Amino acid sequence: MRVEDSVAVITGGASGLGAGTARMIAAGGGRVVLVDRNAESGHALAGELGAEHARFVPTDVTRTDEVARAVQTAVDTFGRLDVAVNCAGITPAALVVDAERSMHPLEVFREAVDVNLVGAFDVIRHAARAMTLNEPSAEGERGLIVNTSSIAGLEGQIGQAGYAASKGALAALTLPLARDLARWGIRVMAIAPGVMDTPMVANVSERRRAKLLDINVFPKRLGTPEDFAAVVRTFMETTFLNGEVVRLDAAVRLNPR
Repeated sequence: MRVEDSVAVITGGASGLGAGTARMIAAGGGRVVLVDRNAESGHALAGELGAEHARFVPTDVTRTDEVARAVQTAVDTFGRLDVAVNCAGITPAALVVDAERSMHPLEVFREAVDVNLVGAFDVIRHAARAMTLNEPSAEGERGLIVNTSSIAGLEGQIGQAGYAASKGALAALTLPLARDLARWGIRVMAIAPGVMDTPMVANVSERRRAKLLDINVFPKRLGTPEDFAAVVRTFMETTFLNGEVVRLDAAVRLNPR
């Protein structure tokens, strides 16, 4: 799959990893539909990329009618859908039972699963259906779905029960989704990022930031949206990649805390 002339839907597309991916696709001659709850950032990025390359659709991924509208916008505006990249997510933190013996709020756990997992799956099913209408390539390919897991989904830390459960589930979905959608020529990949330089970590203290840098084996820096976008591009261009979770983490392995 070539980046040039491709059409992508990117959730969480107004900032961070999603915005980096959108910029990569637009710069390569593709078109993107930015899907995000942040209307100000979404409209600003769409304006930056230009009407020829981007549209913004304000969307809450937990609302299936809004997800359906976003996917249909890609088809109606750009003629088809080739790629779906799920970057939308939240990072709640709570102990199962804290020092005061207060329990983890159930609504916090449920929200993590609803946004990070159920919302992503809703995007997957709508996007996959749209991709089935594409003319296959000579190899039979019709589309690519990329989900954002996390190293926390593989080795979650204390306080990450909801986040780790939702991201681990996305990793576990990768192979069965690839098998399920193979009949349509749709590939499914996942990226498990380490500590990335995104708005989620922008407000941490300098001391905490230095600690985050130190745990990486090499290189001693935070991952960037450009790193993430480069992996997505590799997935697009290398069709033999399918059904796998790729760590993007500078060889870090998380400790319990």
